[in-house]
Amino acid sequence: MSSQLSDAAKALIDSPTFAVLGTVEPDGAPHLSVVWVTRDGDELLVSTVEGRKKHLNLVQDPRCSILLNPDDAPYTYLEVRGIVTMTKEGGRELIDRLANKHHGVDRYTADDGTDNVRVVVRITPTKIVERGL
Repeated sequence: MSSQLSDAAKALIDSPTFAVLGTVEPDGAPHLSVVWVTRDGDELLVSTVEGRKKHLNLVQDPRCSILLNPDDAPYTYLEVRGIVTMTKEGGRELIDRLANKHHGVDRYTADDGTDNVRVVVRITPTKIVERGL
């Protein structure tokens, strides 16, 4: 069963706020990564590269948590816990969309000339916690 985002939560996700993605290591320990995030309706989208730690952790265990905390409001946050599905389809387009959102550029060039395979991480919310939104 998925949860729905409030209008305030959607506005925060739609802003160029960084997020912290939490995944579960094979030994059960937490792993955190700073990421760019956007959304598709009530689902959150994150881009990663195939083989990175967060990707490998999510292949093994699709549970995650993502936290957004605006720079100008230290006691305000949005936490979304959810289940992940991943696909390579649309990976290039997503990272370009996120680069435009955060840097105003049309193309993310850090991967150019590499053999990196971009993956779309789709988070379906199972629990949403809002504070101060």
